[in-house]
Formats: sequence, structure tokens, C-alpha cells
Amino acid sequence: MSELSETGMATRRRVLGADHVARAEAQKTPFDAPFQALITDAAWGHVWSRDTITPRERSMMTIALLAGLGNDGELALHLRATSNTGASRDDVIEALLHVAIYAGVPRANHAVKMAKDIFAEADAARTPA
Repeated sequence: MSELSETGMATRRRVLGADHVARAEAQKTPFDAPFQALITDAAWGHVWSRDTITPRERSMMTIALLAGLGNDGELALHLRATSNTGASRDDVIEALLHVAIYAGVPRANHAVKMAKDIFAEADAARTPA
């Protein structure tokens, strides 16, 4: 594994959580291994590992872009990752307000509903039954 790949994996674990990364790695096949290597190096090693902006800021940008593009699966992943990036729920709604203005109300409306559901799940998981 190259230094870039090691940096990427460490950042990926820090942002998405070690359990998520372990599950993704366990599901990796020879078919998708080149793709996994690409995103580990490019997204996590090159972009997410830069120190020019904070993980919180990067998280907010990522959430806004994913919501604006309608990439629900990745959006859900990054909404859950806010507990690791320092992006607050207030930060998320601010990002989604920008989505409404610059990418469209329907996309933002859907993303707000997703965020509410994901945050409610997180709250329920933390509350003893």
C-alpha cells in the first residue's frame, strides 16, 4: 500500500468510521478493487486529507454537493459522518438552505427530510429504551 493509500484509508476511517470502512473493505471484490483504490487515493488521500480547510467545512461542502446532485446514498453516508467531522446540525441546515437557492427546492426538501430521519435515528440510538 502506498503512502497516499495509507493516508487515504486513515482519513476515510476518521471521517466515515472504522466499522463502515471495515464493512466496505470486506465487501470489496476483484471487480471493484480498482474503483476502491481510486476513491481511497483521490477522494480520501488527495482531497479529504488536505489541511487547507477543516473537516467540518469539507463535510458541509460535500453534503451540499451531494444533496444538490441528488446522490442520496452518499448523502446519507456523509450526514451520518457529521458526528466525526464536527459539522453540527445547524451547519447541515445552512448547507441545505444553500442547496435550495442554488440547486433547487425539491433537492433541498428531500435532503432535509433525509437529514431529519438520520438525525432522529442517531438520537434514538443514543436514548436508552
